[in-house]
Parts: sequence; structure tokens; C-alpha cells
Amino acid sequence: MDDQDALDAYSSTVMRVAQIVLPSVAAVSVRTRQGAGAGSASVITSEGHLLTSAHVVEGAIGVEVAFPDGTVAAASVIGADPLSDLAVLRADVDTPPPLTMGDASKLGVGQLVVALGNPRGFSGSVTAGIVSALGRSLPTRSGRVIDEVIQTDAALNPGNSGGALADSAGRLVGVNTAVAGVGLGLAVPINATTREIIDTLRASGRVRRAWLGIAGSTVPLGPDVAAKVGSRVGMQVISVVPESPAAVAGARVGDIVLSLDGVTIADPTALQRRMVEGAIGRRMEMTVWRNGALVDVVVLPQELLLR
Repeated sequence: MDDQDALDAYSSTVMRVAQIVLPSVAAVSVRTRQGAGAGSASVITSEGHLLTSAHVVEGAIGVEVAFPDGTVAAASVIGADPLSDLAVLRADVDTPPPLTMGDASKLGVGQLVVALGNPRGFSGSVTAGIVSALGRSLPTRSGRVIDEVIQTDAALNPGNSGGALADSAGRLVGVNTAVAGVGLGLAVPINATTREIIDTLRASGRVRRAWLGIAGSTVPLGPDVAAKVGSRVGMQVISVVPESPAAVAGARVGDIVLSLDGVTIADPTALQRRMVEGAIGRRMEMTVWRNGALVDVVVLPQELLLR
């Protein structure tokens, strides 16, 4: 294939994705007590549910969605999860067909992706690029971290937030969420974890999570310690919130967390993944390395309450 054929194939793919996805991507206008905002959203169910970014609808007292076919309607916020930066809306109108959800875990670096949304008020905009990296982490306004974020060089601008990131088959594989610099856009992935969050938001309007009240960082373990515990790394506790579940259980700064309920904890992300709704109020055994010995600490996670 010569260069011209390659360009033609690339253009044809992007055009096909735009034809599939764009009709189901809406421009979102938001009214808050502080003013107005804008973003994008994608239809994900035949019942009129749309997926967007939580920060797009934060503080909303009124939401309106506008589709490329000229349809404009009010929408309600069914639920928002600031910790994943995902929110679900429902439009008060018959919506275009829902997009097919893909699986971001199957993406590869260098793969073609297409971003669709409404940057700077220019509705129905399409940009294309590649997956620049996978597995990025994105801090949220709540202080938590979104895992497995997709990095792309498809051009993103304010207003793209909440819009679709699609693969070459026109499947929704991400929700555009941040512009980190020229040629550096980030998207929350569509995967098993975020599908569960989306379903929970649709069903109950919020996502409940557990909380221990410790923060830590990954540290390597010495050969002798690694041989004893069966792991080369652990999460060293760098802070313990006073009167938190971890503090009540006796966790200390300097402890190296090795496992929780028998699951290896190699880094803060691994611990965060265990803090799901089912962990709230359930006694869990946390094994730590302390002063040259293995110590078991029984913790009772509480519900994480955002302020």
C-alpha cells in the first residue's frame, strides 16, 4: 500500500466512525448558581441515558442536551461519581440509537481512536489520533485517582469533556475528560470497572465506596523480606488519618501493607480497588510488615463520604 492508499484508508475509517458515532453525541449546556458551562455526552441506552463527565454537570441546576439532528431537550442528572469523573444523564426526549460500548482493556498503543464532541461550542466536531499510552493515572478533584486512563494525541479542547472516544469500529472505548497539553488528551476508559460504575449510577444514582484512612507509596522489599512474604514490593504507610478505621485498628506510619483479605497489596491503587461497597462494615485482615515481623491488623472499613 502506497502513502496515498494509506491516507485514503485512514480517512475512510475516520469518516465511517463519525457516521456511526456522531448522531448519538450531544452537546451539553449546564446552568449552575455560579454561571454556565458546557460539555458533551453520548447516548448509551435506548431509554435515553447519556454518559458524560461528572465535572461537566457538577453543581448543575439545569441541563440541556442538543443533538446533531437539531433535537434539543432538557435532561436530568441521574447520578454522578466524582471519583471516576463519570455521570449519567437522562434526556426528556427520544434519543438517537445508543452507542455500542467497547473494551478499553483491548486497546493497544498506536491504535487509531476518534474523539467526538463539542469543543468551544463547535458542535459535532471530530478529531482523530492514536492511543499514545495506556494505564495512566489521573488525579480527580476529590483527591482520589482514576486508574487505567487512556492517553491520546487526538485534539481535545474545553467542551470535549464527556464526549466519546471511539475505536476504529465505532465502539465507545473512553470518555474524554481532560486536556493535559497540546497533543495530550486523557479519557476515562470503558472497561469492566467503569461499566459497573455506570450501571450503579443508573440504578441508584451514586457509587458507595469504603475507606480506611491511610495513604501510602510503593516501596521495594529487601531480598530477605521478599523471600518471607512472597512479594518484592509493598505499600508503605505514609499517613494515617486520626480516628479513621486504620487508626482504630492500630495501623502505623511506616507499616508496609502486604495484603488485605488475602489479596496482595503492592501499591495504593491495589488498595483503592479493594475499597468497594461490599467492604463497608466488613471485618478485613490486613497483613503488614512492622519492625522485622509480620503483623495482622483487623480493620473495619467505613463508607467514604465526600464533602
